[in-house]
Amino acid sequence: MPDEFFENPRSARVYDLVDGERDDLDLYEQILDEFGCTSVLDVGSGTGVLGRRLAARGLRVHGIDPAQGMTEVARSQPSVAGLTIQRGVVVDVDPALRFDAATMTGNVAMVFLTDDDWLATLAAIRERLNPAGLLIFETRDPSMRAWEGWTRDRTTQVVEHESEGRLEAWVDVAAVELPFVTFHSVKRFLDDGAEVRSTSTLRFREREEVDASLDQAGFDVVDLRDAPDRPGLEFVYIARRRP
Repeated sequence: MPDEFFENPRSARVYDLVDGERDDLDLYEQILDEFGCTSVLDVGSGTGVLGRRLAARGLRVHGIDPAQGMTEVARSQPSVAGLTIQRGVVVDVDPALRFDAATMTGNVAMVFLTDDDWLATLAAIRERLNPAGLLIFETRDPSMRAWEGWTRDRTTQVVEHESEGRLEAWVDVAAVELPFVTFHSVKRFLDDGAEVRSTSTLRFREREEVDASLDQAGFDVVDLRDAPDRPGLEFVYIARRRP
């Protein structure tokens, strides 16, 4: 079940504004270019930011996301040839569709809290990749303890949305029980006082855990890179579907 943060239509409409500049996506574009990928399955596609960028460059992109609010926002954007958006999870994607690569940007890879869910997702992705297809995703390095900066004092921002007006947004950690970190996300719409609150949990997997899970799911790690937008804080994986 997606978090209220992503399901709520009003919260979803302001998501991109609060999320800010997506310079983290530059690396994904570079990797896809480097390996000559022309078709992409974007897992956890959200409002479709990456999909629109890639489709504008001539790639075929299929975005999949379980949250109604986010998919509605994605579908409300001007259409881009080559981009489709589907509400659901990876197993809902027609297995007859095949892709050169699959992507999981942001914290998508960390929302799978159990080993069973994570491995099932990896298996479903593998089934939808072409031979030697790539899986490209990022996951935070637990040793960097990023959650220590997830406090209201450090994360509060006030922005103005063209239709929703001024809003205040912040996150605040609720519990740290490694490998799980639970935090509250709040959006307060200042013009009418409405609030959207959500509680989310992420799993911070050690690098050895990620490596082992990829091997078990039939992927070989091609490269491990740094995230230019968050240097030293994340692992960016490039894994290839094993024959």
